[in-house]
Amino acid sequence: MKKQVVPLAAAIALALTAVTAAASGASDVTRATLDNGLQVVIVRDALAPVVTTEINYLAGSDEAPEAFPGTAHAMEHMMFRGSPGLTKDQLAAIAANMGGAFNADTTQSVTQYYFVTPARDLGVALHVEALRMRGVDVTDAAWAKERGAIEQEVSRDLSNPSYKFYEQLQAQLFEGTPYAHTPLGTRASFDKTTAAMLKQFHETWYAPNNAILVIAGDVDPAATLAEVKAQFADIPRSTMPARPAFAFQPVPAKTVQLPTDSPYGSVYLAYRMPGLGAKDYATAAVLGAALGSQRADLFGMGINGTALYGGFVGQFMPQAGLGMAVGIFPRGGNPQPVLAKMQSILADAASKGIDPALVEAAKRKAIAGLEFQKNSVAGLANAWSQALAFQGLDSPDAMKQAIEAVTPAGVNALARATFVPAHAVTAILTPQSSGKPVAGKGFGGAESFSSSPDKPVTLPDWAAHAFDKLSVPRSALSPVKSTLPNGLTLIVQPESISDTVQVFGQIKTNQDLQASKDQEGVAEVLDGLFPFGTSHLNRLQFQQALDAISAQASAGRRFSLAVPSAHFTDGIKLLADNELHPALPPQAFAVVQHQVAGMVAGQLQSPAFLTEMGLEKALLPANDPQLRHPTPQNVLTLTLPRVKHYYAQTFRPDMTTIVIVGKVDPAQAKQVVEQAFGDWKATGSKPVVDYAAVPPNRPTQFNVPDSSASQDSVAMAQTIDVTRDDPARFALDLGNQVLGGGFYASRLYQDLRDTRGLVYSVDSSFDLGKHRSTYTVSFGADPDKVAAASAIVVKDLQQMQQQPVSASDLQRAKGIMLRQIPLGESSFAAIGGQLLQLSIEGKPLDAMTIAGQHYLQLTAPQVQQAYAKYLRPGGFVTAVKGPAPKS
Repeated sequence: MKKQVVPLAAAIALALTAVTAAASGASDVTRATLDNGLQVVIVRDALAPVVTTEINYLAGSDEAPEAFPGTAHAMEHMMFRGSPGLTKDQLAAIAANMGGAFNADTTQSVTQYYFVTPARDLGVALHVEALRMRGVDVTDAAWAKERGAIEQEVSRDLSNPSYKFYEQLQAQLFEGTPYAHTPLGTRASFDKTTAAMLKQFHETWYAPNNAILVIAGDVDPAATLAEVKAQFADIPRSTMPARPAFAFQPVPAKTVQLPTDSPYGSVYLAYRMPGLGAKDYATAAVLGAALGSQRADLFGMGINGTALYGGFVGQFMPQAGLGMAVGIFPRGGNPQPVLAKMQSILADAASKGIDPALVEAAKRKAIAGLEFQKNSVAGLANAWSQALAFQGLDSPDAMKQAIEAVTPAGVNALARATFVPAHAVTAILTPQSSGKPVAGKGFGGAESFSSSPDKPVTLPDWAAHAFDKLSVPRSALSPVKSTLPNGLTLIVQPESISDTVQVFGQIKTNQDLQASKDQEGVAEVLDGLFPFGTSHLNRLQFQQALDAISAQASAGRRFSLAVPSAHFTDGIKLLADNELHPALPPQAFAVVQHQVAGMVAGQLQSPAFLTEMGLEKALLPANDPQLRHPTPQNVLTLTLPRVKHYYAQTFRPDMTTIVIVGKVDPAQAKQVVEQAFGDWKATGSKPVVDYAAVPPNRPTQFNVPDSSASQDSVAMAQTIDVTRDDPARFALDLGNQVLGGGFYASRLYQDLRDTRGLVYSVDSSFDLGKHRSTYTVSFGADPDKVAAASAIVVKDLQQMQQQPVSASDLQRAKGIMLRQIPLGESSFAAIGGQLLQLSIEGKPLDAMTIAGQHYLQLTAPQVQQAYAKYLRPGGFVTAVKGPAPKS
């Protein structure tokens, strides 16, 4: 809930896939092709007792019938509504019981279904996917219900101005080909789509000889392959129809002007590039990475003040890709100088070439990235799926050879061929005001409806046996914790799955409680200064030093490092130099100060900020410190000495935790960290950085207009008298898995989406602090559906208070929470984030195991009592961002 200025480095509005190489993963790889054509790849990864399965069907929106662009997407949705031998309720219960990720995504050429689950449940995941490959229950009645949900997804995406631009961009770059439309689909096409059409699509394309099954994790390869054969071998193969043809035409130049509800404006300069299957794809990837380097001129726009941020991003499909220069400008600013500079930079790239040093650095980082991908079980599976299903490679390692073969001359030739102004698509997204919050009436509405019956779902025997016994899983972690003489907390978790090390750090600070009056925004200005180097190395020298060891680092209140283990010592030295000796140059201060002021000016008028502030004002007492926020005036009155004083006051070793995960000896790590950070000293007593407790809020509701949105974003929030250390949190968390967690099997999901088609997704969560906490339910719905959806939320919460949850619901909720323990250890990022958070909150590092023991012992009456005591169905503050809800 805490409001913050959007970090400039993350201010790219359009979320596109970064240009990077795929990972090879472990050498322990088992391959097979069954007689029916199913390709199977099993990659053993012993990071955690977790497995990821990804089944890739080589069919996506490219294969959609003419005038029905969302057919593959609709089929993806229907795959979750049951199959012969497995009802939708059973599928939902199974997926929830497994406790991990169970989802899908549709792209132009591939539709992918994946499980991330404890390794012991691999057999259940494979059984589910085999049943779904054999057939799906596609009836007119089932499609009618699912169509309501998928149309809410369409409304959500079309309420995003950046998505609207992306849709137009694809149409312009890929006109006359299947890529001219996105995989999303349209309401008009879904209204014409029939169940029979979807069933035919499944029968045509969902065949074993059109699929690649990737399994990665802590599994026995031989036993896993035997299980795959038992489940899939007797599924008959099919004759594949002809694939769609691609005949790309020259791209005519075009400029798109769109309004946006973002607090900043965006300029995009886009070009068509080679696709994943092209012989020069590796060259395109290196070109994009070199242009996006922090040493390159596009990023330099944010350093010299030409823009708030600059960079280069790309998205690649099998037949073609797109690359875009991006520039961010402040609300009310002039985008033309930003556009002109971007055009000049790309023109120079085409005429003069790319700095060979940037090309070589991009190659080294891409190759190093192959090792880093091993640090996530899910990431490893995805890397193999990307290589085999999207790139048509034999393995991800093939990309390493292609990257090594890239030359500066090849990069320059591609730049000349690509960055031709006559083929550029330009877009300018300009912020606009939508209006101030308006007090609302009748959002909840009184409507007649019935909830999904609270009845047990009888699972098939093959699934029931997997979930009938619960136990607290043994953690695979053995972190070594120590405290340096200066008070810094160091936690080291050795892992040998790759030759890399990742570092995660945080300093406990709170600007609202530590900044002087009228100095709101000082923390954002300080964070913006760290990229300008150190007192020993200027910005370019510092980045060059990182590039030399294929490392990535960021400094500030939160800091991080990813480095090959052979360069761990050098990486820590550079990180410490940036964190403890930032340059904070005067000329950079002037640039960053005006950038932050510009961002704040736009933020204060953005619908998202107005919604967040409206919620906080309704939830918190007047003049609460959490209501403090920067204004342009505050930021512009700051001085560099004040920023330096804030840095000296708040950056303290005794408020800092560093977590190191990877191939490193704990004793060596401690020695290296102590040498780099040991001279850092703190003066005075520790500051207070946690907000005080607050009284219960009063219920109210309001609407924040958002002229760019056709769908409403709804947040229903209330304060609760439970803290992160209160024993009652275990019962509330467990109950939340019944009410709003468990995804497909949760009551809110069933009642709002599955039964009524009112929303695309719904989420409920507790945000527990040291002294104050909130409970929030959020969803997206059309204006005429907000009242019904809000009323169902209240009714389901009342049901949690009025009667105990069923034995099956309680068992499933416990299974979810217990299975999430190993899942939280399935990547370096998850491990580092978990250990860091536990340390920051002052909890033992085995707190997840302790929590598991609590979950195992809880009863249904205890969950009911907790919800009856701490939640207030009539106490919500309801915020609606978008069109005014209709009663």
